[in-house]
Amino acid sequence: MYNLEINHIIIGFTCLVSLMAFNNHHWTYKLKHWPYEEVKRGEYYRWLTSGFLHGDVMHLAFNMITLYFFGRIVEQWFTLFFPEAGKIIYLLFYLIAIVAASSATFFRYRNSPSFASIGASGAVAAVLFASILMLPTNKIYLFFIPIGIPGFIFGILYLWFSAYEAKKGRDNIDHVAHYYGAVFGFLFPIVFEPGLFTSFLAQIQEWIASF
Repeated sequence: MYNLEINHIIIGFTCLVSLMAFNNHHWTYKLKHWPYEEVKRGEYYRWLTSGFLHGDVMHLAFNMITLYFFGRIVEQWFTLFFPEAGKIIYLLFYLIAIVAASSATFFRYRNSPSFASIGASGAVAAVLFASILMLPTNKIYLFFIPIGIPGFIFGILYLWFSAYEAKKGRDNIDHVAHYYGAVFGFLFPIVFEPGLFTSFLAQIQEWIASF
């Protein structure tokens, strides 16, 4: 019997909503994360709905490909740790990650009428960093770098870059959401299993000792 993965449902739903918005920009206007309007009109549902929108096909494809590969790892861990409710907890983890990333952006830009953002990047960063916590020495490959980077090293570089770009604020990318989404994703599983952090450090020590 086919074991349906929540990760596949998330990807499918996100693609559906994003494609719908591509064909009707009214939905992007109504669902995007827009802190100023959220304060003005009380439209806090945008903290969640914005995570299912994307700017273009490449933006959508990049996020969903990343989610496809790393979401499987995280969903499997939750399923093994919680045999009866793991899939639901993974879904809640993903949805809360969208809200957590959006809330961080909200407090920074709530007085900026011109700022708005869309995309699953904050939640995808949470999934990626949860997988790094679980398997820190697994190699991560980037499109423009043919050599795999151990996950924990990639994570350090990712956080540094996100913090640096968020401080500069010189592009239209929501680096604040990326940063806090990543932090949330790393910490959330530890709440359920504190031993994950010990295992995380042990795997890194073993990797270092192998040289």
